[in-house]
Amino acid sequence: MSGQGLHTGEPVSLTLKPAPAGSGLVFKRTDLSGQPEIKPRVAQVTDLVRNTTIQDGHTKINLVEHVLSALSGCGIDNCVIEMDSSEPPILDGSAKPFVDLILSAEPIEQDKEREYYELDEAVSVTRGDSSIIALPHNGLKITCTSADDRGIHTQHLTLDIDPDVYITQVAASRTFTIYEDIEELLKMGKIKGGSLDCAVVIKGDKVISKDPLRFQDEFVRHKILDIIGDITLLGKPLKAHIIATRPGHAINAELTKSIAAQMEGRKKKKKKRPTVVLPTDTELDIQRILDTIPHRYPFVMVDRIVEFVGEDSLMAVKNVTINEPYFQGHFPGTPVMPGVLQLEAMAQAAGIIMLRKGGKSGSTAFFMSADKVKFRRPVTPGDQLIINAKITKTRGTKMAQAECTCSVDGKVVSSAELMFAVVIEGEEE
Repeated sequence: MSGQGLHTGEPVSLTLKPAPAGSGLVFKRTDLSGQPEIKPRVAQVTDLVRNTTIQDGHTKINLVEHVLSALSGCGIDNCVIEMDSSEPPILDGSAKPFVDLILSAEPIEQDKEREYYELDEAVSVTRGDSSIIALPHNGLKITCTSADDRGIHTQHLTLDIDPDVYITQVAASRTFTIYEDIEELLKMGKIKGGSLDCAVVIKGDKVISKDPLRFQDEFVRHKILDIIGDITLLGKPLKAHIIATRPGHAINAELTKSIAAQMEGRKKKKKKRPTVVLPTDTELDIQRILDTIPHRYPFVMVDRIVEFVGEDSLMAVKNVTINEPYFQGHFPGTPVMPGVLQLEAMAQAAGIIMLRKGGKSGSTAFFMSADKVKFRRPVTPGDQLIINAKITKTRGTKMAQAECTCSVDGKVVSSAELMFAVVIEGEEE
């Protein structure tokens, strides 16, 4: 299609081309040397005055939101958007011409699962009298309130967005402006290609439009159109319930940046630690221990693996504090660590050795039996339990026997020979 840019006023031709699965949405400037490409992301946003502009180096694209909204709303994941100017054509001020273009090309399903981003927790942004919040939700739902400063044209709408809803209820809504803002926008070098052919103008309580309004609540529908376009800069389809009051491109971009930060934080968290004990590990902190064994408060009896000695031995630490929940009843006034929990500490330590030898994610060491158990001295709050465990016999990689001791201040307080089995998740029977 061809047309004129809203802000630049320059003529432009735009072509949508298919792209391989996993490539995403890509803008391509065919008018520049080398035909540079930009994958639209919120980190590239440079201008948010009455449009969303992205820039990478000297390559700039103005008003990306309408074409991105159309592609996202129609469920298009992969597409090259070729342009011979810096701004897509404004056309009638809506996304409908882009939708018509997309549908005429007959979109096809590609051989790859769509990857959504689902929120961990709510994200919210406030700017003056505007606010926007995204809540965890299984799908994309937008609740929006649009209003001018005098509250004359206040409109409210909630939509569950899917391609059918977008095409029939959102795409045709046109951009709009307040009459009093036009002169200031022209002074700023904006809307050089603006006219009643591509926008609706609000003047007081009147609506100035070349054609009748397409929806009674066309303004709030266009705000939803813009939100869909702006959150496309996340780089992944979003599952969320977005609730917006008087939104605009600036606050939409802030929300998208906040969600992108949450997404990046999740990636780092996932990459942070392996979930198995590796043969190369020489020690484990409490977080790695929690990643390795299924036990949780109040039954984690190993605070740290100080050292692995070869393949079959380790030394671990359990710090005994007055905050241990069992001291409330064992015994009031004379707190003593139960011997069976010392036994459990030895079993957890010995199990970690076998998990290290097996090296499979999802494995659990089950305590089977104890022999030659001896409790020699009481363990009280403030003691540091040093646990030494050594595998003495194995049957394959799934059964083992271990000799273990617990010591405080260099003196053995308990000891036992333990038998346990390693079970891989799904093989419990």
